[in-house]
Amino acid sequence: MDKALDAALVWFRRDLRVADHAALYHALCAARQVWCAFVYDRAILDELPRADRRVEFIVESVDALAADLARLGERHGVAGVRLLVRHGPGADEIVALAAELHVQAVFANHDDDPYALARDARTRGALADRGVALHTSKDHVIFERSEVLTGSGKPYSVFTPYRTAWLKKLDDYFLKPYPVERHAAALAPAPVGVETALPSLARLGFVKTNLEALRVHGGSAAAETLLADFLERIDDYATAREYPAVKGPSYLGVHLRFGTISIRRLVGAARARIAEAGRQARGAETWLSELVWRDFYQQVLHHLPHVVGASCKPEFDRVRFEHGRHADEAFAAWCEGRTGYPLVDAAMAQINQTGWMHNRLRMVTASFLIKDLGIDWRRGEAYFALHLIDYELASNNGGWQWAASTGCDAQPWFRIFNPVAQSRRFDPEGKFIRRYLPQLAGLNDEQIHAPWEVGPIELEAAGVELGRDYPRPIVDHAEARAKTLQRYGVVKGGR
Repeated sequence: MDKALDAALVWFRRDLRVADHAALYHALCAARQVWCAFVYDRAILDELPRADRRVEFIVESVDALAADLARLGERHGVAGVRLLVRHGPGADEIVALAAELHVQAVFANHDDDPYALARDARTRGALADRGVALHTSKDHVIFERSEVLTGSGKPYSVFTPYRTAWLKKLDDYFLKPYPVERHAAALAPAPVGVETALPSLARLGFVKTNLEALRVHGGSAAAETLLADFLERIDDYATAREYPAVKGPSYLGVHLRFGTISIRRLVGAARARIAEAGRQARGAETWLSELVWRDFYQQVLHHLPHVVGASCKPEFDRVRFEHGRHADEAFAAWCEGRTGYPLVDAAMAQINQTGWMHNRLRMVTASFLIKDLGIDWRRGEAYFALHLIDYELASNNGGWQWAASTGCDAQPWFRIFNPVAQSRRFDPEGKFIRRYLPQLAGLNDEQIHAPWEVGPIELEAAGVELGRDYPRPIVDHAEARAKTLQRYGVVKGGR
């Protein structure tokens, strides 16, 4: 094959895998020599706490990626292939590395987060000044930006018609994996004198978390293991996913976030199961719908970037949330799992202890913060952004705006989750609550959802003293609901 470029650099970012990788494939097809790089971007890392599960996951995934690249080169007769890893400002490090390697082009995959767009614009300009091109490709979604529009050419603001159009557009072409292996002989060994050491977590300035104890592992092999396990139980997903005490989810969110597995691989697996399952396909159909939600929120972020920091529907910015010391104390109680509502507190214990929260509970805790405590949804969004290992700006923002009734296709503002009803419905035996609130384990399955309703004799028998072992509710749900309806009433036509 006659190639246009002598040398190219692939910049890995949120796509830490070798297989089915758009930018890597395009670089291998375009250049006779291809090097690969990853930058631990200080602009991002310096803002994080020194114990951060995401950084630990990334380090493990980067190390796995380096090993996978070396093996890929060896399979094609190229020894010495190395992932070139740097630690510094993302744009500066890539521009410097491109100059050091004398490449004609840098290849990367799209990232539509505001910071990434600004960084890539700076990188493109700095590279262009040196005569180097930056080529970027779609990779982390099936359909991006303006690929799925209404008949009038506008972006969708309601999920169901978006999903219908998305599914109608989907065919084998969009799920075809990029055949990286076929072109891997273009990988080049690291030049003499170029730094090839992989920085450790400690060298990056971070300390270990409990990630290993949680059995959460980075890298493509770990992602494939999770997928194989999930596909054995996918038929039960539609029901099992609703119950936090049940092994229902795929647990692949963090792998999608950092691209250790391809979205095409996952959608293809769902589609294959739908084709073969017949009446049992509901689980795979529901999971596929969740993957479509991810694309939906990405296109919302692209077309409506104001959602970062403001209501998607501007009229909801008129809603006035609680503020001052009382609001700060209520927010702290929510963060620390001290609200007196067991399902909410158990869910907050889960995110604080593991960096992950069950999807049903993400909705319950968000609704409670906004509509029971009257706290601005942006405060909760920021807390999740700091703690979730699978944090993704578009999905996190979309989920919080859904709960706050301020977003595209959001929960209507007059529908408010009852935390006790949610607890009794989705954790009927209290298994999840007991796992994270062992001090309530002595209460029976009926009592555990609302301890303040339990008589003093029963509480004593269960070894629970409210105010000592577990807090009393910091808010009355019925009163809070009435207050929320009044608060949101300023939005005319909100129904």
